[in-house]
Amino acid sequence: MAEITAALVKDLRERTGAGMMECKKALVESNGDIDLAIENMRKAGMAKADKKAGRTAAEGLIIIKGAADGKRMVMVEVNCETDFVTKGDDFRNFADGVAQAALDAGADDIDALLAAPMAGGMSVADATKEMIAKIGENMNVRRVVVYKGANLLESYLHGSRIGVVVEMAGGSSELARDIAMHVAASRPQCVSEEQVPAELIEKEREIYTAQAAESGKPAEIVAKMVDGRIKKYLKEVTLLGQPFVKDPDTLVDALLKKNGATVVGFSRFEVGEGIEKKSVNFAEEVAAQAAAQGK
Repeated sequence: MAEITAALVKDLRERTGAGMMECKKALVESNGDIDLAIENMRKAGMAKADKKAGRTAAEGLIIIKGAADGKRMVMVEVNCETDFVTKGDDFRNFADGVAQAALDAGADDIDALLAAPMAGGMSVADATKEMIAKIGENMNVRRVVVYKGANLLESYLHGSRIGVVVEMAGGSSELARDIAMHVAASRPQCVSEEQVPAELIEKEREIYTAQAAESGKPAEIVAKMVDGRIKKYLKEVTLLGQPFVKDPDTLVDALLKKNGATVVGFSRFEVGEGIEKKSVNFAEEVAAQAAAQGK
């Protein structure tokens, strides 16, 4: 039986980030073979990760990275289970590495990103499983968007929970950043009225018609009321129709025209949006954990 020295345990800890006792156990099982110990720990980690895969991961970070030449920009959302984990260097460095992998590979959908290599050569998918095993929470690389081309690309991060990327033709970098900040605050669904899905407008029209009909007014008046509500709705959900967040007396459309600029597109990510969070009774959770430990 090989001697398991403190130096060997320390080396394994530095290479895996695992706890001291876990490292010592792995080295005993591998008879001091550190490479075999790492391989066995990775296999065990993957198994642990698979067990955690069903748990809700609705916290996390939004990371934005741009290429040095200004011609490419990516934004990713990486999720975990608790806000506490998002503040740790391990998770932050991992999320940053995922964004860099997206930028390097030009991965413009989630499948391409999960297959992309990270700095050490491991795929994003496998690196995610290793991080789950290390941190002890479920994690998910949820979505990615890539912008590239000759237009201006600017971004805005509100803390680490809301991120926006804007592509603009004409104008200035300062204006593009202001528009990105506006998108973060005002949540437009698209750039212009032409981009609002017809089925969405029809659904709103049905709702407004039902509401207006209760007024008892003549049909032609109801129709005008509904048309007015639809026009108001389209201004509320489109970037061009909204009052500029820094100057509410100016519409974004007028601001862009004044500066000879056109917004080609934008993306807005907010951590956890659309994820159904489970309601957890803390006392019940603690009791369940205590019962599990007592078995």
